[in-house]
Amino acid sequence: MPNSDNRRAYILALAAVLCWSTVASAFKLSLQFVSPLQLVTIAAVVSALLMAAVVSHRRLWGELRQRWRQDYLWYLALGFCNPFLYYLVLFNAYDLLPAQQAQPLNYTWGIVLALLSVPLLGQRLRGVDLVAGLICYSGVLVIVTRGDPFGLEFDSVTGVALALFSTLIWASYWLLNTRVHGSAPVNLLLSFLCGLPWLFGVVAWQGDWQWPPMQGWLGAVYVGLFEMGIAFLLWQGALRACDNTARISNLIYLSPPISLLLIALLVGETIHPATAVGLVLIMAGVAVQQGLFRRLFRNRIATAVQR
Repeated sequence: MPNSDNRRAYILALAAVLCWSTVASAFKLSLQFVSPLQLVTIAAVVSALLMAAVVSHRRLWGELRQRWRQDYLWYLALGFCNPFLYYLVLFNAYDLLPAQQAQPLNYTWGIVLALLSVPLLGQRLRGVDLVAGLICYSGVLVIVTRGDPFGLEFDSVTGVALALFSTLIWASYWLLNTRVHGSAPVNLLLSFLCGLPWLFGVVAWQGDWQWPPMQGWLGAVYVGLFEMGIAFLLWQGALRACDNTARISNLIYLSPPISLLLIALLVGETIHPATAVGLVLIMAGVAVQQGLFRRLFRNRIATAVQR
């Protein structure tokens, strides 16, 4: 593949990583002006409109109708998971916890995905998955106890439970996603169209919707555009343009530390040393689970042999 394509892939991937790095701050800042339900509802509407525009631009309405006829039950399940349940749970976690805690906890969803793949997809449980899970959740414990894991004192037990529950929902969503075969914009649009009625139903049931201030609208629109929409499209474009998905995938490890930096700068949280230590453990666990260290070690051996 030409170098220009690889450069384009890296630019798209870095743009996606930067988008994802900003959203923890966007969540926390937006929740100062809107409720979790308002945030997810407005953002989901914005994202659905964005995906509808993408589907129109790419002339994918025929594919959308075909996919709905064949897999509508799966899309109904996907829509219940994302955007409805996942973001409602996640935003409530951010509402209860400091962003520097909620963000790293949510990052453990990859480990949950590997563990859920055993009973749901019939995959074999590897020893490396257990080791990775142990490392990751050691990091979680360090973060939520602020470096005193034996004290077991949390800022919010409910917030921690919701953040960890969100990883279960998100992993389940991606496992369900293996059952549908549409293009990314089609899958996302159908998922959001199926999730919006749930959100509207909860809004109607609560019956106390109040018009958010301008800051709340801007935050929700930003989340809908970048967290729920543009970042996924950029990442998809990067994977299509590159000739080595492993190299591109490794860029995702830049997101958590950048996110922590932005939380400190934009939200104004003082990053606790335990958060940094716990995040390193979580990232190390994910790297172990994905075989990153094994690939690096193998590449170094190959380089040494060539010399």
